[in-house]
Amino acid sequence: MISNQELHIRLMDKADFNLMVKWLNNQQVLEFYEEPPSNLERVINKYGPRIDGKHYVTPCIVEYNNESIGYIQYYEIQDTELKKYGYPGNQNIYGIDQFIGEPKLWGQGIGTKMIQMMLNSLCNKGASKVLLEVKSNNVRAISSYKKCGFKRIKDLNNDLVLMEWIV
Repeated sequence: MISNQELHIRLMDKADFNLMVKWLNNQQVLEFYEEPPSNLERVINKYGPRIDGKHYVTPCIVEYNNESIGYIQYYEIQDTELKKYGYPGNQNIYGIDQFIGEPKLWGQGIGTKMIQMMLNSLCNKGASKVLLEVKSNNVRAISSYKKCGFKRIKDLNNDLVLMEWIV
């Protein structure tokens, strides 16, 4: 789907369910990703419809040197969410959510690269802006997002920050 020399972002498939269970039970990952601990049934129920194209979110797996190391999803933000954030509708604004599921790879610039790759892809899809929510205490992620050109827009409930990237 999206590739450079060492990073590859591909569509998630059902063979990735057990990998998601592993990552979504890692306390280091869950400290910063807005998910409760998970099990196979919960992963299938949440990600199965996305894989099957029955949900507006497109789930992807990130591979680094041919090993699956993380997750990234993108979606056109729905009008109700746009209103919640204070944006008018019909602007072709996308959202992304992501994590590196292998903490030993944190702090190596991989997250920044995968986000830049996704931003380039969303530009090609006609995105005017890309938004994301991040926990205010996730200093590493916020630093990565700033390197990619995201700006802090406002604080949200539950210690979340809304960040925006404009094409």
